[in-house]
Amino acid sequence: MPQPSTGPLLFVGCATLDSIALVQDYPAADSRTVATDFAAAGGGPAATAAVAAARAGANTAFAGVLGTDEEGDRIIAGLEAEGVDTSAVIRDPGVKTGASVIIVSRATESRSIVTRPVPPVSFPKDSRFRELLESAAWVHTDHLGWNAVAGAGTAALNISVDAGNPIPSFSPRGVALYVPTIERLAAEYGTDLSPAALLGKAVDDGASAVVATAGADGAWVLERGGEPVHVPATPAEIVSTLGAGDVYHGALLAAVAAGLPLVEAAAFAGRTAAASCAGLDGRSAIPHQAVTSELATNQPA
Repeated sequence: MPQPSTGPLLFVGCATLDSIALVQDYPAADSRTVATDFAAAGGGPAATAAVAAARAGANTAFAGVLGTDEEGDRIIAGLEAEGVDTSAVIRDPGVKTGASVIIVSRATESRSIVTRPVPPVSFPKDSRFRELLESAAWVHTDHLGWNAVAGAGTAALNISVDAGNPIPSFSPRGVALYVPTIERLAAEYGTDLSPAALLGKAVDDGASAVVATAGADGAWVLERGGEPVHVPATPAEIVSTLGAGDVYHGALLAAVAAGLPLVEAAAFAGRTAAASCAGLDGRSAIPHQAVTSELATNQPA
């Protein structure tokens, strides 16, 4: 069994404040729609992944850029309430914190997002971010955090990449854990290839391990030198899928860092993400389930 990593898990990239409404059907133009529920919660791929990892028992930190506005204050308070270290967050008075208004349709189990752009993610050379890079066991980045991580010099880092969104000029070479959607791999390598062939292409391009997510179809896992494995999805009672992919990333990395084999880590992440879909927002229903209990369950009697 892989050995647990030491040091914190550093999550780099996007944090937003989300206002979410649950409706039966999407509103028509110039209409008034009664929502069955409202929620306000922190969001953003890297920030939500950090919360999921923290709830799985990991020592986590988040690094990103927020304004000095109320939205930024609320994001910081939400992360710190989860035990996430925010000492590397940059508060820039010249920008507005990322924020979104999200409409979730119960009828279609889908969502529509209106968002204010998240500030660019960059860090001064003498910042706390550099200190955390040196001590981190793993560094996880979303599409907005990638350039900051890659520009810091990544040769000695265990890097996990959320590649569900396009990352300009990205290459998986040197990435220890590459986690795109299967659709992203198909867009990169060809829609005529099987999931196994798509994962093989990513490994050929330099990734050490690939976990490609596919929503209700589960995920496919491939480690360099191994064979592709399909991990079935966990059935879920869905209120909203908002943030489920981000939760998956955080739970997956927490499990890998704790020493769980990759296929078992992917199954743990799938169960965690499925449970999170019971909440309207992307965080409230993330289970508090330490990976250590998963390790104990899988130990020989």
